[in-house]
Amino acid sequence: MKKTNPIIAAVMALGLAGAAQAQSSLTIYGSIDEYFNHMTSSSGAKLNTLQDGKDLRSRLGFRGVEDLGGGLSAKFQLEMGIAAVSGATADASRAFDRQSWVGLADSTLGEIRIGRQNTAIFYRGDYIDYTSRTLGSIVNNFGVPSRYDNDVAYISPRWAGLQLEGHFAQQQASATTGQVTTPITQLAADYLNGPFRVGYAGLQAKAPQNAALNANVFYHNLYANYDYGKGKVYAVYIKSNNIASSANGNNAAQVLGNVGGAVTWTSASVNRTFDVFQVSADYNVTPQLRVGALYGRISDKSGAGQNANGGSIGAYYALSKRTTLSALWETMRNDTNAGFRPSGSAGLAPNFAGSDVNGRTISGFQVGVVHRF
Repeated sequence: MKKTNPIIAAVMALGLAGAAQAQSSLTIYGSIDEYFNHMTSSSGAKLNTLQDGKDLRSRLGFRGVEDLGGGLSAKFQLEMGIAAVSGATADASRAFDRQSWVGLADSTLGEIRIGRQNTAIFYRGDYIDYTSRTLGSIVNNFGVPSRYDNDVAYISPRWAGLQLEGHFAQQQASATTGQVTTPITQLAADYLNGPFRVGYAGLQAKAPQNAALNANVFYHNLYANYDYGKGKVYAVYIKSNNIASSANGNNAAQVLGNVGGAVTWTSASVNRTFDVFQVSADYNVTPQLRVGALYGRISDKSGAGQNANGGSIGAYYALSKRTTLSALWETMRNDTNAGFRPSGSAGLAPNFAGSDVNGRTISGFQVGVVHRF
């Protein structure tokens, strides 16, 4: 008999004990997302692989709520990513790499959470485009700050259609200078009025002490969508300098890590600013079948010519409330000095790198299945 992960076993035991009380609840949830990926580069390179996380990173999670009375409740969430194609954890360095927080929620005043949490920007994926900002989204290919450690967040109730959110997190600057930290602040506002939704989500991170480059990193996201009955129309604008070069491509890394952890702050790319524009729409052909398309452009405002543009079309067929089949075609053209590459809910592994990315056009076709439990 295989041994059970002791951390998961302990969480399940504690959760089930709490669930025995009438005022408490525990939910065990997750998803498995696997797909076949056929991708080509104008360099001549090809990928034919089975991968994880096209639309919804495979995961296992636990969340609970305890009613404390008087409209007050205690909440927690623990969530770990899984590489479903192998069964390995997504991050070998931590058990719950995606979320690990505890909080208090008041029905009138709102909610406070403390721990490792998703960013306000990450939560708004469903408002950005028909893919929910995953594979096929130019916004996602640019990069999205996902989650940070040591995060204190406040989420308001929705007042007359408006909901506010704020975060403050202290991140370790490096493994060798643990006393030096850099604060990351987030602000977000979402307004919903009938079929219209508009909002903003952004963050700013100050350079740590004695950093090689003393410049703030920022990511500002403005979005809007309209539900016309049979589907939605989406538009988004992003301004950010959180992009850097790496061995994988001219624009295949971040100055500020997008999933927390150490921050090096040594990339001269922090002095560049990019604008990202994207429009998208989807249409419900039947209650089960939804189709969508998008076009986006990444513009380098520094004048270095690291621009890119592309788009995608996709279809999603719901076999049930829990199981969805999907098919997607996408393409992205990098200008001579640009090096962006596709990314899904989970990063593509394997993916193109170096000369197969820089200045190349990358196109792909994927078919997959997502099961939620």
